[in-house]
Amino acid sequence: MEAENTTTHGQNEDFLLPKTKSRKRKQPDMDTSEITDPVTKRPHFKPLKAIVGSGSKSEIRRIPVPPHRYTPLQKEWLKIFTPLVENLKLNVRFVAKKRQVEIKAGKETLEIGALQRAEDFVKAFILGFDVEDALALLRLDHLYLESFDVTDVKPLKGDHLARAIGRLAGKNGKTKFTIENVTTTRIVLADSKIHILGSYQNIQIARRAICNLILGSAPSKVYGQMRTVAQRAASRF
Repeated sequence: MEAENTTTHGQNEDFLLPKTKSRKRKQPDMDTSEITDPVTKRPHFKPLKAIVGSGSKSEIRRIPVPPHRYTPLQKEWLKIFTPLVENLKLNVRFVAKKRQVEIKAGKETLEIGALQRAEDFVKAFILGFDVEDALALLRLDHLYLESFDVTDVKPLKGDHLARAIGRLAGKNGKTKFTIENVTTTRIVLADSKIHILGSYQNIQIARRAICNLILGSAPSKVYGQMRTVAQRAASRF
């Protein structure tokens, strides 16, 4: 028995478990000698000129001119031409054969958004706004143009459409002038088209009042609602 115990004890000492290889990949040692300060300086680039930022040196904006705006454009051409050329440094011309105004950025044009602002200015005049009112689009950045049709609000035809347009204008233009003064906007009624020039918030107030008049609300009620909304908007700012 003692001999058997000694043999088994000797076998247990010689028995070893097989070693398993780890399947994880060993990461190579990183060389930190070339790592510099993580805080790097931001690169400074010169501002792009309009002729480069537009993406194309030959970019031209073309605004078609309807026949009934030829005479006003001819009379006010100097007032339209001067701010675009002297202030925005743009190239402007009227092509009589194509019946359109062409605006192009020149080498001296510095402002990237000059081309778009000039297009909005000329377009506002073509739609029927006075030059003095349209010039605000060049001086101020928060002004926009919005256009819609009376039939977009309510499908009217014939005499019903004419009466709706008359309600918007009012006697001697009183209704239109009241909406303009309260909302600090400018409105043009061109047949069934309505064009509004002003800030985004004021355009929404004026448009809501115009839509209520088209839908048949009494002018006195519309005036009261419009003044209340305008006072609330003014108090916020």
